[in-house]
Amino acid sequence: MPTLNTVVAASDRERSVDGRHELLTVDGETVEIRRSRRRTKTVAAHRENGRIIVLMPARLSADEQQRWVRNMVERVRRRERSRRSGHSDDDLMERGRKLLERHVWPHTTKQLAPTSIRWVSNQKRRWGSCTVETGAIRLSDRLQSFPDFVIDYVLVHELAHLYVADHTHEFWALVEHYPWTERARGFLEGWSTARNAPAGGGEQNRAVDDEGE
Repeated sequence: MPTLNTVVAASDRERSVDGRHELLTVDGETVEIRRSRRRTKTVAAHRENGRIIVLMPARLSADEQQRWVRNMVERVRRRERSRRSGHSDDDLMERGRKLLERHVWPHTTKQLAPTSIRWVSNQKRRWGSCTVETGAIRLSDRLQSFPDFVIDYVLVHELAHLYVADHTHEFWALVEHYPWTERARGFLEGWSTARNAPAGGGEQNRAVDDEGE
């Protein structure tokens, strides 16, 4: 990953420090770093008054700070792009509800529903995941640039896990009530093949849950 010096314009390399708060410019964005001794493990970021605020543990080294700042700036930008394009977590939850009503609930005896559906940026080898015990569903934000029928398929796939945890015949019978299942799986497998990430082979779920692992 590039260091901050590689992404900061020459005129922006001078940094100003105000107490524990450090200001710098990354890819044209004003970034304020706030270090805290009370924050021990997590790094978070949000936009405030036009600048990106990155909250991080005080113990991080300069190299770790460089990596995290770059990562968090991109994460904030991606989240903002997602909101502008209608890909918010609230939109995703509503989308999941409609898919349940159309393609899942008519074929089940119980109307199970997820507790949350949200986009995540840390799923690089999976398109989606479902924690059955909590009902939480996560979709990789890489899907946001894909056709709607592909996103809907991944959603239906994860919603079906609320009923069947494993990829059994019963599971696939439920998923395949979504009429674009085969087309969507073909799209994902083709994308993975084009990216030299072999898809298919072994269990049929790999196009969604493991992306060729």
